[in-house]
Amino acid sequence: MSRREEIENKTEALLKPIAEKNEVRIYDVEFVKEAGQWYLRAFIDRDGGVDINKCVDVSHELSDALDEHDFIDEEYILEVSSPGLGRALKKDRHFENSLGLEVDVKLYKALDGTKEFTGKLKGYDSDTITIEMATGDKTFIRKEVSSVKLTLDF
Repeated sequence: MSRREEIENKTEALLKPIAEKNEVRIYDVEFVKEAGQWYLRAFIDRDGGVDINKCVDVSHELSDALDEHDFIDEEYILEVSSPGLGRALKKDRHFENSLGLEVDVKLYKALDGTKEFTGKLKGYDSDTITIEMATGDKTFIRKEVSSVKLTLDF
């Protein structure tokens, strides 16, 4: 397990009781470096969505817990937010909760002349993602997929 994954897992463990207390679900936790700065991001959700006040409450409690346990050596910025409408599907629980919904799949390399596909999420496993398109089912190898997001429909 990488240092990044270790930090994400420990943070998620600290966040779990905080999320339960605040009646939210943990959508994801990520520890990423962008433009030379580390960010620890916690994405929370609940039926009907989360508002800024709920994010602030969770952020204060998580910040206190992180200070108490002090397991991150790097300087970082803590962000707590909603995963948003066009949320990324990264983990199996994200795919499970999104079965039957329309998703946008982006590939690293073009397949059949395109890198982007849209369809209803039909299935997934540890190696593949299958979507239902007007032209039929399309299965992608997960290692070849750069991102899967819920389709934004306005």
